[in-house]
Amino acid sequence: MTLGQTDLRVSRLGIGAMVWGDMSTAPRWNPARNVYGPTSTAEEQRAALEVSLAAGVNFVDTAAMYGKGASERRVGELTTGEDVVVATKFPFGFFSRASSLPATLEDSLARLQRTRIDLYQVHFPVRWMSIPTLMNLMADAVEAGKIRTVGVSNYSAGQMRTAHAELARRDLALASNQVQYSLLHRAPENDGVLGACRELGITLIAYMPLASGALTGKYSAATRPAGWRRYSGAFRDKNLVNLKRVADLLGEIGGRHERSPSQVALRWLIQQDGVLPIPGAKNATQAAQNAGALTFTLDDEEVEALSQATRANGR
Repeated sequence: MTLGQTDLRVSRLGIGAMVWGDMSTAPRWNPARNVYGPTSTAEEQRAALEVSLAAGVNFVDTAAMYGKGASERRVGELTTGEDVVVATKFPFGFFSRASSLPATLEDSLARLQRTRIDLYQVHFPVRWMSIPTLMNLMADAVEAGKIRTVGVSNYSAGQMRTAHAELARRDLALASNQVQYSLLHRAPENDGVLGACRELGITLIAYMPLASGALTGKYSAATRPAGWRRYSGAFRDKNLVNLKRVADLLGEIGGRHERSPSQVALRWLIQQDGVLPIPGAKNATQAAQNAGALTFTLDDEEVEALSQATRANGR
């Protein structure tokens, strides 16, 4: 698929590399260090990339903030010389200013060992960073040959429209908006983000496409995840009954295709127009499991059954 209305071609599935790299120097509260349990080794992450590439998955997403640059460094080490589309994000710290974008970009280029970043995204909107200012700094970097395409992340429909309009003044397209989207988090359908993406020709990059592992079928009231995940919405007592119902449906549909619940959940996203899911993969086993979502197709009735079963999940 092409990313938005740009000429950048990407696979229909990506890799979220938030937990790649040495996270020991990251702050204790950093999600990259705490949300998904212990990080994997460099060898395991290399194997995850190799398995993904062999399956045709060529899009890797990271950010300057992940592990204070640790994820970018590892992505740079592993992707050098590979035919990989690399996406990263500004800023490096939450309280950064828009004026720090050029320097942060240079640091990301160095960590990634690249002369140009394929997709450079604003990680989140904050009131002290003007969207028009950010987009014009992005456009300057495109003109300088340091980034290829521009994206945003966690932007509302209105914020995305502002970014799109500002880039259009510089004859550039807004390629993507990266937001949380899964069968258990349908908010982009209800808050206007998905509709605006389709109207403007912007790809929706779906992070947490397996709802922090809730859609893998591994967890229940008796078996909860470790770390911060156990306190997230999907694993709270009041939601576990609904989670079991959804997991049972994923298992039933997966059984027909000889695929796992997580592969069915990813496939549902892949079959949504203009949506690119980016599940994490810490090792070869997880990467192969994710890539299996590319090897089958849900029929219309199965897609609708999943949609109806989770329609109320508009958080």
